[in-house]
Amino acid sequence: MSVKHSSEDLPFGAVQGIASGNVPAYCCDYDTVDETRLTNREAFRHYENGIYTGYKWQCVEFARRWLLINTGCVFDDVAMAYDIFNLESLKRVQDGKRLPLMSYKNGSPIEPEVGGMLIWQEGGEFAVTGHVAIIVGVEKNRLYIAEQNASFSAWPAGMDYSRSLPIHKDEQGNVWVEEEEHGTPVLGWMLQKNDTSYSQPTAPFTPSKLKILSQTASSQPSQSDWLDVNDNAENAYVHMMDGHRMKCSGDQSQFYIMSTSAQRAVRRATAELHSQFLFAVDHVLKRPETWSAFNIPEAVWPKIQQSWNNRRNEVMTGRFDFCLTEMGLKCYEYNADSASCYMEAGRIQGKWAEAFNVKLGVDSGGELFEGLVKAWKRIRDEVTEHDQSPLHIHILYDNDLEEAYHAKFMAQAMEKAGIITHMQLGFKGIKRNSDGGLSDKNGVAIRRVWKTWAWETALDQLRSELANESKQNTSSLRLVDVLLHDNIMVHEPLWTLLPSNKAILPILWELFPDSPYLLESTMQLTDSLKQQGYVSKPIAGRCGSNISIVDAQANEIAGTSGQFADQNQIYQAFFPLPLIGNQYVQICSFCVHGSMHGLCTRIDPKPVVTSSSDVAPLRIVSDDEHGEFLVSSINN
Repeated sequence: MSVKHSSEDLPFGAVQGIASGNVPAYCCDYDTVDETRLTNREAFRHYENGIYTGYKWQCVEFARRWLLINTGCVFDDVAMAYDIFNLESLKRVQDGKRLPLMSYKNGSPIEPEVGGMLIWQEGGEFAVTGHVAIIVGVEKNRLYIAEQNASFSAWPAGMDYSRSLPIHKDEQGNVWVEEEEHGTPVLGWMLQKNDTSYSQPTAPFTPSKLKILSQTASSQPSQSDWLDVNDNAENAYVHMMDGHRMKCSGDQSQFYIMSTSAQRAVRRATAELHSQFLFAVDHVLKRPETWSAFNIPEAVWPKIQQSWNNRRNEVMTGRFDFCLTEMGLKCYEYNADSASCYMEAGRIQGKWAEAFNVKLGVDSGGELFEGLVKAWKRIRDEVTEHDQSPLHIHILYDNDLEEAYHAKFMAQAMEKAGIITHMQLGFKGIKRNSDGGLSDKNGVAIRRVWKTWAWETALDQLRSELANESKQNTSSLRLVDVLLHDNIMVHEPLWTLLPSNKAILPILWELFPDSPYLLESTMQLTDSLKQQGYVSKPIAGRCGSNISIVDAQANEIAGTSGQFADQNQIYQAFFPLPLIGNQYVQICSFCVHGSMHGLCTRIDPKPVVTSSSDVAPLRIVSDDEHGEFLVSSINN
């Protein structure tokens, strides 16, 4: 949830107001947390008379605490606030009895009541999570609510509510609640009733909705050149692919579909895992005894700590690699630093659908480019708020065809956000200035950099220097000289090294062993992993290199070679990718500022996805359409 700040904001934990029943609402501005008092995740869990109510001080926590204090009931744990709308009962704490909970969509003839819960769907300022508030007053044309985490300011003086919302009845007698402030539609309201009249039935979730299906376009493109070679990014992509195509091999008309329920599951997992990875980063930085597992030079840790302290909220983008099957959704890893496939997801698969006249469903990456633009605008606004001069960013990329189109695609997002970009191929033309700074061949000072290189590449140069393995030519500019320069700010921040390093995975497993999205991961091979089968991965490996898959009978069923064989390994429970036709299919979710903004697939005839694996088009279809195609595939 993204809440707007104002000059009247209170600090984290300050009382914003007192709701009916003498229930205080607390400020949830995490930017002002006193980390000397709340030192770990457990400290954020709140208990009321020994009953867990939620995380301080989120909207769900307030709703559960209000109900507990005023009715003696609580609702079950939910991943997102909007999930409350699918609950069917409350639990009475005294005896554990279940009481029916009815949900009424906005526009229902059943009016909201005091003590009910008002639920928002995801979107606007309530993006990803949705929102919940308690109804504390109802009048003919107004609804009064109490809540947490909708603002950070105090409630109106002397009032037992945070704000009011207009309500009205239409000609058919249906009641509508209007949201004026946060730009997010109200989903509906929840009431504890026995009468099921007009209540919204809960649709049961079936595992088959998570199944990815293969489809084939019914027509071929009317013209073979369906990408725009006058566009710098698309021209570079065509050059890389040696033609206008999305896959290097195989049937170009073949694509995949996933249901809206599956998309929703990945969206929820992306947001929850992003928060968990960030919590794990904070956990590591506070515990130097964990640092050795990451094999990062000691001299770099203070810079990582500084990067985290100053820029923990500035993470731009990352890519989660998921396995999605009827058995569930599991995360393999988080590429939070220099991830690839943005252009394939955000543009190429949409253009493919236009060329092949595929109208089924919607483009799974259709929102990615605008999500990137919005994120860069946020960076631009934060910088220009203090400095009115235009924001310049140098885009540093290697002499690699894939990096070229990736860099040019990102440059287009920056330029649309009002940022002036400078394409910098390698270190050609970069000069050292007399003041110790760097400038490009045109004399423009290099102050900010976005790079396609991984931070680990720069660290390898530093490791070599520290180990005296090779004589350094101090007159020759190196990647490490640019990325770790004191006067250059790099996007993504240096701290993204940690969530991208697979040594974070065992720490995540220790912190969140009950997460439905994590796979058991350890630094040492355990009997538990041997019994279920496991995957060994180098902690800073890339592109699927040096991965080994071993089954429960100790047989290696797949393995890849590469340049990371000498790295430390982690071991992760084996959860195989689905084999669809003759391809293993991995789902990639693109995370921008903490929420999902697009999806794509990576496919390979072997069980390990590598840099040579194709990206195939992915479309999102309704649950009903998905069910029809599923039945058809079974019958055939």
